[in-house]
Amino acid sequence: MQSLAALLRALNLPDGFSETGLPGVRFFASRQAIARAPLVYDPGICIVAQGTKVGYLGGRQFVYDADTYLLVSATLPFECETFASPEDPLLGLYIDIDLPQLNALIDELGTAALSSDEAEQAMPRVIAPVPLEAEMLDALGRLIRCLGSASERRILGPGLLREIFYRALQGSQAAALYALASHNGHFARVARALQLIQHNYAQHLDVEKLARQANMSSSAFHRAFKQVTDDSPLQYLKKIRLSKARDFIVQQGMKAYVAADQVGYESASQFSREFKRYFGHSPAQLMRDSQQERV
Repeated sequence: MQSLAALLRALNLPDGFSETGLPGVRFFASRQAIARAPLVYDPGICIVAQGTKVGYLGGRQFVYDADTYLLVSATLPFECETFASPEDPLLGLYIDIDLPQLNALIDELGTAALSSDEAEQAMPRVIAPVPLEAEMLDALGRLIRCLGSASERRILGPGLLREIFYRALQGSQAAALYALASHNGHFARVARALQLIQHNYAQHLDVEKLARQANMSSSAFHRAFKQVTDDSPLQYLKKIRLSKARDFIVQQGMKAYVAADQVGYESASQFSREFKRYFGHSPAQLMRDSQQERV
């Protein structure tokens, strides 16, 4: 049986993300090393078939490579370093978590599912590598092979994604998925607050408003939020705003002051200061670099 790396090498993927034709699944590739830098992952399963990535969150460091997959159970800013070269490129795929399908699977598992109480006792990690077991490896290989055919992609793809989510529910980080699907636990309440921030990052949001949405006291919410994300709510909001602004500048060629306004900054100078502090370069430098790449 071909390895995942061999299947992806045969596709000659371009650098960056590329669509597969199956909603919620993207390929990614890089033929060069990428220094440690901030980024944001949405809830999903990240499979690195070739190459290595190292993540940094708070004081924790984690490696994800061909022996593991990275389970991300909520939108999270963290720092990442990529090890790759033209001879040994980074190759992989990212599968978005389909929450309705995840909920349906947990309902079907019934008594086999981890209870929300058990999940909340451990307050699972929002992002962590998971050993890549044979069953998951087999399902991922079949998914990659089916993506090459429009009919197989349409007919087999959804079922293979369901199988992959099922395998993730059997993995060592299953508690995070069960907690995410829970309606009342602290983890699920914080996850809903993260979604609220994602959809309303340009608006005025404070801890009290987020806590009310989560049906928690401000102090309990602040404590649970930091336990899940390693950031305070306002630190998290700032990182999301800056990351969104960076995307606007790189992907849409937006002027820095326009991007600042789009993500909720009232002061362009404050935006520039915080952008440089977070990313290590100014918005103006990013704009110049992006324009040169498009030439």
